[in-house]
Amino acid sequence: MSLEIKTNVIQPRRHTYSHIAKRLGADKPATRYQEGTWDLQPTVNFHYRPTWKPDQELYDKSLTSIQMEDWYTFNDPRQMYYGTYTMARHKMMEAEESHFKFIDKSNMIGLMDADWQQKIKTFLLPLRHFEWGANMNNCDCSDKAYGTAISQVALFAAMDRLGMAQIISRVGLLLDDNTGKSLDQAKVDWLESDLWQGVRKMVEDSFVLDDWFELLVAQNLCMDGVVFPLFYHYFEDAGIRQGGTAMSMLNEFMQDWGKDEKRWLDQLLKVTAAESAENAALLSKWAATWTERAVTAFTPIAKHVLGDEAADVMSSIRAEITKRAKKSGIEI
Repeated sequence: MSLEIKTNVIQPRRHTYSHIAKRLGADKPATRYQEGTWDLQPTVNFHYRPTWKPDQELYDKSLTSIQMEDWYTFNDPRQMYYGTYTMARHKMMEAEESHFKFIDKSNMIGLMDADWQQKIKTFLLPLRHFEWGANMNNCDCSDKAYGTAISQVALFAAMDRLGMAQIISRVGLLLDDNTGKSLDQAKVDWLESDLWQGVRKMVEDSFVLDDWFELLVAQNLCMDGVVFPLFYHYFEDAGIRQGGTAMSMLNEFMQDWGKDEKRWLDQLLKVTAAESAENAALLSKWAATWTERAVTAFTPIAKHVLGDEAADVMSSIRAEITKRAKKSGIEI
């Protein structure tokens, strides 16, 4: 008996959803990012207004002073939606987990100078509370932002900040043989140490900002623009001279994440500033204000770790933020 196998090609009646076709044109196939991003946010038929702000809708453009003709003008250059985001972070965390296991097994932490171990407890461990603040701020941005294209990148960033707070906490446990005493002291330092009070005040002031776009600029451009080069470049270089090679491995997630964050944030600022002169002026005002606050707040910690080099380092960091903002059309 012979079998004859035939194949039938079934042509789809349409290649994408109608709301995607309105943006993409005709009936062209869309990417997964486009299908998982464009116009997903509800705009009509809400059952009620927020009881805490009955003068505004659940999703309201007036929650920021920034004005955009189309809030979906911005597209994430990484093309991240939930699926690609979780896969990318899984790979990064797998690598981070292997670093922790290797360092714990080989006792590389013990190779560091005792003085530098103490400095890490002073300058790095309290940063986990800053990371919690960054999580809160990005959650607030995601909650109030208009358009899925922005709200989803803010939420991805929020979740990443919790991950970084956990990484810093695990570093503390490595330093104190899993007793947790170093983390308890880090909390006391965050609340009481003179080194950290400028940073704590800045973070707590950011919690009460009304304009979510100003908050996004303050946290992700200005505060992060100081933290990531200062802690994961300049402090790390100083630590390597003290036998702190292990910290270079443990900081890899934060280093890679900082580069990844810049891609979407710089594109968002560029698109927003290009929309109008009014937008560019607002962004410039916010960036100047919060860059000054961030540099001032972190200077005491820089002096504690770097000594006489701190002034030049902070000037370099300020110049880098200014240069980066200018590429996005923002003058500081």
